Amino acid sequence: MAGVPESGLGHLRVTLSETAYIGPGRADLLEGIAATGSISAAGRRMGMSYKRAWGLVQALNDGFGAPLVEASRGGAAQGGAHLTDLGAEVLARYRAMQDKTAAAIAADVAALRTRLAVISGRK
Repeated sequence: MAGVPESGLGHLRVTLSETAYIGPGRADLLEGIAATGSISAAGRRMGMSYKRAWGLVQALNDGFGAPLVEASRGGAAQGGAHLTDLGAEVLARYRAMQDKTAAAIAADVAALRTRLAVISGRK
């Protein structure tokens, strides 16, 4: 099924407070920043504008009350962005929660997929 993770886990959003939360999009952005060293490159990989990516980084930093991403100005040669220790921890813990959630619901997802296949076969 296109667009549906094989695990059956759709979108896990973890809300820690009114302003501190993380979901798949924010986690993917953090992962992209870690991989590319750039907010704009991470945003491009996700098909989002630099303005949107920067806004999400600001929301993450503000929401957690400490920087998850630090950026420096200076263009391609001197600028860039990286995850702070807190950012790396938030990302790692979120990915671990995704894995644990997928494992916890695997049997129920399989059962529902079987039911869906039976129902679809009747049509």
